Amino acid sequence: MSGRPLALVTGSCRRLGAHIAAALGEAGYDLALHASTLAEPERWLVERLEAAGSGWRAFACDLGDFRAVEALVPEVIGAFGRAPVLLVNNASRFAADEQGLPGGDALVDHFRVNAAAPVLLARAFAQALGAGEGAVVNILDQRIAHPPADQLAYTLSKQALAEATRTLARVLAPRVRVNAVAPGLTIPTQDYGAAQLARLTAAMPLERLSQPEDVAAAVVYLAGARASTGQTLFVDGGAGLHDFARDFVHLERD
Repeated sequence: MSGRPLALVTGSCRRLGAHIAAALGEAGYDLALHASTLAEPERWLVERLEAAGSGWRAFACDLGDFRAVEALVPEVIGAFGRAPVLLVNNASRFAADEQGLPGGDALVDHFRVNAAAPVLLARAFAQALGAGEGAVVNILDQRIAHPPADQLAYTLSKQALAEATRTLARVLAPRVRVNAVAPGLTIPTQDYGAAQLARLTAAMPLERLSQPEDVAAAVVYLAGARASTGQTLFVDGGAGLHDFARDFVHLERD
């Protein structure tokens, strides 16, 4: 059996979650990777984990299905033969085209995945630890500081997770530390043009966008920050200091 600590990272087979998983593997963790349906990690992630000597397995779980959510931690324990000591709630639901005030279905869909599922996973994680110690890191969004007019259901669900971070930190202390990372625009989609990204970069107080490695490094730090709990670390180029009226994709366009 591996002597390395085990981390469970949701939404970790691709994009930002994959970068977080890779950094944790290189920091000495074995990885339980997660995807909502087809749990096939990107090849570059597998190569980095194997080069780091990190053991890994992939798990599929629909975070909108609470029965499946509650079964995920026991499934990970069954596969690895031990409980994770780190939980990273990275997976999110995000409807990019959502405008105006959301209806009930949109609110419920976002809250199930972005707020309720992370709390249920934190509960299962804490129970599985028994008398042991562990850490939870929730991935938020810099928009919680100054909410834009777009994607309100998503924003509200991330604000709820931010408050859950502070509340769980108190409820689960002293055995479990609960912190969060709030990234800015980190992995732009194809909806952004090159000139637009250059102007957005210049608009940030630090004149740079957050990179996946920046966010991953913050997660690794909080995983080991034994004197910190209930904290949110903004990794956003300073975006959280400004009040952007719209989602970034609508700003600085040609």
